[in-house]
Amino acid sequence: MILLKNATYIDPLSFTQKETSILVEEGTGKGIKFVGPDARADKVIDCRGKFVTRAYVNGHHHVYSALARGMHAPKKSPTNFSETLEYIWWTLDQKLDAEMIRLSALTTAIACAKRGCTFAIDHHASPNMLKGSLEIIAKAFDEVGVGHLLAYEITDRYGEAKAVESLEESDDYLKNRPGLVGMHASFTVEQHTLLKAVEIAAKHNTGVHIHVAEDPVDEKLTREKYGVSVMERLRQAGALDLKGNILGHGLHFDDDEREIVKNSGSWMAVNADSNLNNRVGFFTSKGLGDKIMLGTDGMHSDMIKSAQTALFAGQNFDEVDMGMIYNRLRNSEKYLHENGHAFGENNLIVLDYDSPTPLTENNFIGHFFFGFENRHITHSISNGKLIYADGKILSVDEENILKESAKAAMLLWDEMVK
Repeated sequence: MILLKNATYIDPLSFTQKETSILVEEGTGKGIKFVGPDARADKVIDCRGKFVTRAYVNGHHHVYSALARGMHAPKKSPTNFSETLEYIWWTLDQKLDAEMIRLSALTTAIACAKRGCTFAIDHHASPNMLKGSLEIIAKAFDEVGVGHLLAYEITDRYGEAKAVESLEESDDYLKNRPGLVGMHASFTVEQHTLLKAVEIAAKHNTGVHIHVAEDPVDEKLTREKYGVSVMERLRQAGALDLKGNILGHGLHFDDDEREIVKNSGSWMAVNADSNLNNRVGFFTSKGLGDKIMLGTDGMHSDMIKSAQTALFAGQNFDEVDMGMIYNRLRNSEKYLHENGHAFGENNLIVLDYDSPTPLTENNFIGHFFFGFENRHITHSISNGKLIYADGKILSVDEENILKESAKAAMLLWDEMVK
């Protein structure tokens, strides 16, 4: 057990503060106890003058993009979102090998831990190193100590054989670990593949994790090919009868689709930083209901930043306020609990928050959006285990992993421009 001594605990939902010491149980789904400063524990952390609150969950991540930072310019400069996919991301994912995937997962999990994110819902793609890729990622996340809910991005864009292989990878992985059945955007998934993906999800009593209406091209090509909207196509295929679906992005829905989403019980995952970077538009929540959570789409692993961007962009294009966006940040935990995935109270962060003004129950949310930064996080505790403390990852050799990943990145970048 860990004792967080002399802490100020902030309830993650009510923002009430409690001056206390906190005994943290180790184990999946375990809890915390408020105790005296002399309680016995295996490890004691002095939190005098510091705040403790719940860690974060990333509702939509992409491990496969981890080695992209600083990469060479693509062979052709993209002029729209379709070309961004073709010349950057679809070029990158085809070049990933097993070691690159392992290092991508390790560095992503490390980044999550250092930014107070102790659980990530990931959507992976590596068509030329497909079989076993999800297990590589899972083992890397386990090694760092970050929780995960994984899916492989099923698509027909690399041909029928690869589509079949990706369906088999999803089925095989779900036999041994909890996860979701991933799909790329509707316009790259043929009808027989979509139906098979839904069948696999139903078999394992899980949902699908799919990009929807991120760019107008998804709606345009889906309507041209299948005669219906993206969401109507998913409804007709039975995908929306599944429990635990995650719909990524959802920027270009019409009113009918918004009604379909709301009535389906599916969760939307909003990725404001990525949308801004790709210039695909702005998320609006009108008519979608309240099952909305936040992700990063692989751009980074910083959920504080993700929430702040969602607010600053959303204020201009959506009817949102600080409370609504903060709830969306915390909704990822709600998603996990609703769908039987443990995320206990023993997922915590310690913040050394150097504010020039008082932080109270009444103004916490203002501090979160206009003061909090990932640099304030001094400790991350995942399932009651300390995985990050005072600038150092405790579970793996970060320095060596970063050296290895730098070498792998150079190999990947050279391959991408051949």
